[in-house]
This record gives sequence, structure tokens and C-alpha cells, in this order.
Amino acid sequence: MLLKKLSLLNFKNIAESELRFGNGINCLVGDNGTGKTNVIDAVYYLSMCKSAFGMTDGQTIRHGADFFLAEGLYATDNDRQEQVVCSFSRKGGKVLKRNGKEYERLSDHVGLIPSVIVSPADSILISDAADERRRFLNAFLSTIDRGYMTALIRYNAVLAERNRLLKMQPDEVMLSIYDAQLVEHGEKIHARRREQVEELQPLVAQYYRLLSEDREQVELHYKSELNERPFAEVLREARQKDYANEFTTAGIHRDDLVLKIGGYPLRKYGSQGQQKSFLIALKLAQYTILGRACGEKPILLLDDLFDKLDAGRVEQLIRLVSSDTFGQILITDCNPTRLSRILERAGSTYILYYMADGQATLAEK
Repeated sequence: MLLKKLSLLNFKNIAESELRFGNGINCLVGDNGTGKTNVIDAVYYLSMCKSAFGMTDGQTIRHGADFFLAEGLYATDNDRQEQVVCSFSRKGGKVLKRNGKEYERLSDHVGLIPSVIVSPADSILISDAADERRRFLNAFLSTIDRGYMTALIRYNAVLAERNRLLKMQPDEVMLSIYDAQLVEHGEKIHARRREQVEELQPLVAQYYRLLSEDREQVELHYKSELNERPFAEVLREARQKDYANEFTTAGIHRDDLVLKIGGYPLRKYGSQGQQKSFLIALKLAQYTILGRACGEKPILLLDDLFDKLDAGRVEQLIRLVSSDTFGQILITDCNPTRLSRILERAGSTYILYYMADGQATLAEK
């Protein structure tokens, strides 16, 4: 998948801009706050219909404006042309169009324009809370598996109803009905998550070895109460605890991804560089699986490339993603000299834009 042209209007700090990208590496350089990451986020927006950084649609509108518009012109790997336009106004809400036709449901678009982002915000995946790791897994699987997305939506709806019931006068008959529905949807979700993590694990280990020059071993495991016991049994055993707490204390909504380095928890024993390398390896594994599922090489977005990485690991990453395995890449960095030096040493050809005050200027070579 190639993004040939990106047009933006009132998108964050970008009043109006048009960028044309090459098939390989495309660099956006400039000081912090100039709009580099906003361009990356716009590309992600056109793939996933939302910001990569948790911003609401309203927060994405440039200050003083009433709407934003992002338009991407794409060429698929078999040369089919795609035009995607996403707009949002404070009065009219969000509208997404593909080749001039408006989507009835935004979820129907997810997966058409595959993309993977690596950014400093990924560090939240290493935090204590399991919520973000589940969110990552859910978003990833929803992109490649519509059945998973449907099961997840239904599970969350039943879970909300069950929790409401527990806060009122619990009814055994209704709880049993909700339990049966949770089991139906939850077991599908569990099976798909376990299958996906088993596919991710060797790829994460492989990419980490390449990035670290085989200095450390990493692991990725799926932690779930359903790994050992049927979901129905888990719910039965937690019933009294649910009554006491007035919410559902057990289930796949409490699952986690366990990240390890050298056999120990990554969060406690990994350096910042090791943690960053693990997260990049995880995203590259996601890229590989997403590409297989979609039949297209995803667009790879590398935001703030040098964040917590030394020049050696950055160069290893550049050499890796410059191979034929990967497709179009967008990179942001605040130091054009440093980035250009590494790209040239890696033998990579690239296009470079300078960003200043929300404006992109193509560098002359």
C-alpha cells in the first residue's frame, strides 16, 4: 500500500498542506511542535478513523476552526487507486468516504488501508496496567478479523449489563443468562487472542534479535484465567466475589500480555533502550501479520525515531525496514543531519520534508 498524496486542512496545527510521498522512506524533520507527528497521525487517521494518540475528533481540529479534513490518495500493491477522505465538523460530526462514497459504518473501513505506528506513546504498553496491552491486542485483531470485532462488541455490551445488574438487586436467573452470553462471546475472543499471541511470539523474538544483534532473548505470553479452566467455571467460582464488589471480577476483560526479557519482567529489568527495542519488535511483528492478512504491505509510521534508542539500534532498524519485506515508511526526527547520515550509511534512498509552523517544505537534493 502506497500513500501517494496527503492533503490536510485544519488538522491540529496544520492550516493547509499537501505532501507527496515516495515508495520507500519519507522523512519529516523539524523542531518539536512544528507538526511532524501531526502528519503521521493524519496518515493513521485515514487508516483507523481515529487518532493514534487518544485525542478526540474535536481536539484534532485546529484552534479557531470549525472542522478538519484529511484526504489520502493511495495505490495498492496491485496498482488499484483508492481515495479516502475523512472530515469532522463540530456541528455535523465525522464523515468518511472511499472513492466518493460515504461509509455507513466507520468499522467497515478498518483494514482497507493497513498501517502500523511506532511512537514514544507505545511506552504505555509496558506500564503496570493491563488495559493498554488488551487495547493493543483488541485493535490489532479487530483490524484483521471482523468476527473478533463483533464478538468483542457483544461481550462488552453484555458485561456492561451484568455489571449494572450487580449494582442493583442481583437476580440469579438474569445473571445466568448474562453468564451464558459472556461465555459464548468470551471463549471466541480468548481462542483468537491465544492464537494471535502464539503467532506474534516467534516474530517478536526474531525482530528483537535483529535489532539488538542477538544480545538478549525476549518472550511474549498470553495470560488469561481461561488458559486453565472453562469460562463458565471461572464465572461460577467468582459469583460471590462479584456480589461483594458489585462488578464482574473475572473474565477475558482481565487478560494480559506478559512481556519478558532474559526470563524476567521487561518493565522491571529492561533498560529504556531494551524496552523500546521490544516495542519496535512487537510492532514489526504486527506489521508482518497484518500484511499477510490484508494482502498488502502496510504503511510503517516511525514517529520520533531516536526516542530512547542509540544510533546503533536506529541504524539496525533502518537497515531492517529498508529490505523488500517492508513497503512505504514515514519517519519523523528533529535532527535532519543525524537522520540523513544514518540513512546514507544504510544505503537508503529517501524523500525529506522540513516542517515549520505546520508547513511542509520538500528538501532539495
